[in-house]
Amino acid sequence: MAKFVVLTDSACDLPQELAQKHHIDIVCFKIALDGEGYTERVDFDGKAFCELLRKSSGIPTTSQVTQFEFFDRFEQYDREGAEQVLYVSINAGGSGTNAAAHAAAAQFHEEHPDSTMRISIVDSHCYSMAYGALVVKASEMLEGGASMDEVVACLEDKFARMEILLTAYTLKVIRRSGRISAASAIAGDLLGIHPVFTLNDGVSQVVKKVRGDKMVVSAMVKEMKSRMAEGEPYYIAVTDEKYGKEYADACEKVVGYPPALVYQLGCAVCSNTGPEAVGLVYEGKVKRER
Repeated sequence: MAKFVVLTDSACDLPQELAQKHHIDIVCFKIALDGEGYTERVDFDGKAFCELLRKSSGIPTTSQVTQFEFFDRFEQYDREGAEQVLYVSINAGGSGTNAAAHAAAAQFHEEHPDSTMRISIVDSHCYSMAYGALVVKASEMLEGGASMDEVVACLEDKFARMEILLTAYTLKVIRRSGRISAASAIAGDLLGIHPVFTLNDGVSQVVKKVRGDKMVVSAMVKEMKSRMAEGEPYYIAVTDEKYGKEYADACEKVVGYPPALVYQLGCAVCSNTGPEAVGLVYEGKVKRER
């Protein structure tokens, strides 16, 4: 069996224990907050970052993974005898990270013309476990003997179906991210109105506005149920454990089976949603055009 490496980036929100179990390598985003620079998963995990974000006066910014970081990884894999590398990236439309990986791959082949290592790069068109879960699937397929072409085709088909529903209980950060207008954010915070929006192919669209914390849970779950492919696994992303059980119970009641995973929303994603957010990740009924 060919030696392979599966690589992704930290915006996938894949829990560390799953990454280790499936031998998945992760490159991490840099984050700046209140004049300090940090590296996701190195300086803190998602839970610690949310606590920091709640106490901060500023708004976080993220920096893409650079071409040089990817190039170093590719050279390392080649030295270690890898024959194939699969990198699954954050949505290329929302980050230059995918482009940096392509540039690094071109640089690697130019500087190492005798290397036979193949580098495959797949744009997830999404965020968080909408691609984290499929990175695990890719690793399992390769371990099981599937070819890289088969794995890439499977990923591209799945990524055309993955959807994310998101809501935020405080709108300070999400307003700065541009997902909703300043006026809507101020009115929402004052009136207790929460937007429910989709985040598909990197494009956000408000589908509902719900008043009250209790009503937003029901609205999120019902919206997911109406959009998801029957019988497929779904995932719940939370910034705080207090949301986990409430959403898991509500989802199981409406969908008919429990989530595949309730997980901590990561730092790169929280930099755009804020520290009080919940996401539902699932496979949609309709395949979108690429």
